[in-house]
Amino acid sequence: MSELTKIALVTGASRGIGVEIAKRLASDGFRIVVNYAGNTQAADEVVQAIQSSGGEAVAFQADVSDAAAVSQLFEFVESTWGQVSVLVNNAGVMELKTFADASDAHVNKMVDINLKGTIHTLREAATRLAHGGSVVNFSTSVVGLKLESYGVYAATKAAVETLTAIMAKEMRGKNITVNAVAPGPTATELFLKGKPDELVERMAKMAPLERLGTPEDIAAVVSFLAGPDSGWINGQVLRANGGLI
Repeated sequence: MSELTKIALVTGASRGIGVEIAKRLASDGFRIVVNYAGNTQAADEVVQAIQSSGGEAVAFQADVSDAAAVSQLFEFVESTWGQVSVLVNNAGVMELKTFADASDAHVNKMVDINLKGTIHTLREAATRLAHGGSVVNFSTSVVGLKLESYGVYAATKAAVETLTAIMAKEMRGKNITVNAVAPGPTATELFLKGKPDELVERMAKMAPLERLGTPEDIAAVVSFLAGPDSGWINGQVLRANGGLI
């Protein structure tokens, strides 16, 4: 690859949708920074998979809820390869609790990782992202569905949608686009774990396309938003859910 190869930083890239995003952007020609919170082995496997396919990748551990760690993450990328061109804010957690059962620990975890984590990376990207770059945040289609027990989780993601629109305006003059993807039910280990087959089947039938999304489906949307064909899409939320809502 040339020295001009663009760099994509994907948070939470050691599992689920993040893995497929990293692989897809690598196939699009980006150098990939695989950010992860704790599973070094999984992150290394993603790096190795990209490298074995002819791409370039490196892993860096940083908990996005830690502002100092996020700053170190960007500094690492710049000292290793240069300015980040694409930031994909994929890192997040989803725990379901009704308001009656929502403990302080639950609220803090959702807010610290999903909301503060996104704010931390956006603050760095606001001054560090290369001109002509792009940011892809992650929301959820539950913001529209408003399902019971998703309250705190959906609230953090609704906030991310607002952050997306505002940052898009703040990047005026830098030719940087800021958008968000809002997946519906997607067949990842995290989604399928603990759910009976009957529930999974019912959720799969909710969308008119009558299936769950796949990580590859979501990675394709990210690829579009990170690429040149989406240059006139800015400050938007794309609901990637097969027509669920």
